[in-house]
Amino acid sequence: MPTNNGRACGTVSIRGQARSYELDRPVCPANLENQEMTDNLQRPPHPSFWEAFVYWLKLGFISFGGPAGQIAIMHQELVEKRRWIGERRFLHALNYCMVLPGPEAQQLAIYIGWLLHRTWGGIAAGVLFVLPSLFILAGLTYVYLAFGDVTFVQGLFNGIKPAVVAIVVFAAWRIGSRALKNNLLWALAAASFIAIFALKIPFPYIVLAAGILGFIGGKVWPDKFKVGGGHGASNKTYGPALIDDDTPAPEHTKFKPLYLAVLLAVGLILWGAAMLTLSNPVLKDMGEFFTKAALVTFGGAYAVLPYVYQGGVETYGWLTGTQMIDGLALGETTPGPLIMVVSFVGFVGAWTKQIFGPDALFLAGFAGASVATFFTFLPSFIFILAGAPLVEATHGDLKFTAPLTGITAAVVGVILNLAIFFGWHVIWPRATEAAPFSGGFEWFYALISIAAFVALWKYKQDIMKVIAACAAIGLAYTFAIGA
Repeated sequence: MPTNNGRACGTVSIRGQARSYELDRPVCPANLENQEMTDNLQRPPHPSFWEAFVYWLKLGFISFGGPAGQIAIMHQELVEKRRWIGERRFLHALNYCMVLPGPEAQQLAIYIGWLLHRTWGGIAAGVLFVLPSLFILAGLTYVYLAFGDVTFVQGLFNGIKPAVVAIVVFAAWRIGSRALKNNLLWALAAASFIAIFALKIPFPYIVLAAGILGFIGGKVWPDKFKVGGGHGASNKTYGPALIDDDTPAPEHTKFKPLYLAVLLAVGLILWGAAMLTLSNPVLKDMGEFFTKAALVTFGGAYAVLPYVYQGGVETYGWLTGTQMIDGLALGETTPGPLIMVVSFVGFVGAWTKQIFGPDALFLAGFAGASVATFFTFLPSFIFILAGAPLVEATHGDLKFTAPLTGITAAVVGVILNLAIFFGWHVIWPRATEAAPFSGGFEWFYALISIAAFVALWKYKQDIMKVIAACAAIGLAYTFAIGA
């Protein structure tokens, strides 16, 4: 490995059980200026709350690229440039968040904000991570619902939807290739696919069963359930960090039973008070439904989408299957966690049900989006702020990681089912469940999906670039055929 004045140079590689993040950043530039070297030997000053507040707000507007891109952005800024947190502490925090359900990138922001500025620092980091996305997605959803019949908008979505199919297939391949390291886990993934595709078993039951099987498997075949092992430690250094291996743990990070009890109580009170304020039955259903969704998001946003589809489309009728695909397309092209697609579901559901009457559709939609967002993300704050010391103590213990391994394997089968569902709606858009291959085969959209998958899989193209290219192709094709 090349060195610079005795300091190792290389790249950071972060790998996990269900997901993998490549943070290819040079550990040290080939030639450092003397002043930079001197600066890097000094521990940075502790940022003020408002300095961190501005950074978290900025992150909310630039956090494109899904969890991999968001974690890479935080790594570059917080570990390499500002050195607010050291490399190993960053990886340890990421390990922590990977064990929990919910969006790990937002949870990582909450965790680092909590380390820096206690509970309010974590709250500010987590809220600002998703708040810009809520307003941007609400605005785009309004345009989609109000002007979705315009040929230009139709053309864009005609290209984006096949790209979404490719993205979901790629997600299943990416997670499966890293998580399914033996035949037992492959069998578990296959069983979960059959359960949701053929038997129509609800997603939470699949997650529960997979967790139980993982726990049992960890006892009976421990070697089979030691897959991945979390994010490995790194020897990379960018200079002394504010929060590092050799710095004492901040007092507020130590486990205190009273602090844990208070936070759990406050979280439950917030949830209960919010539910009591929802007098509209549609919004109340959303509050209950998205709370459940938040607790089964093991494996990331793609894993919970089948559950959101089952509830939003089949159970409550808030939106159609085609609209669900369009919502995922919008979620892929806006900053913030991909699971923010729930705000699209809430917006469309409240708009469709006209909860405030036909003259207040935007207000209804925004209320639905806000309810979906609040109840989806509230558990993440509770998990991080109340459980950080406890989860750190148990990370790496097989009796805790084996159930996650089982759930991860099941998630692969669930995502594959989601890809088939999306592909069916895109390639046979006029088909029905009674006649699944009726209405004509859209060969052009099938070709777009194949090309998008090849671009992602073989040529490692950025998701945003693939979506943009497919949108342009879909727009040109739509105008060419006069649709």
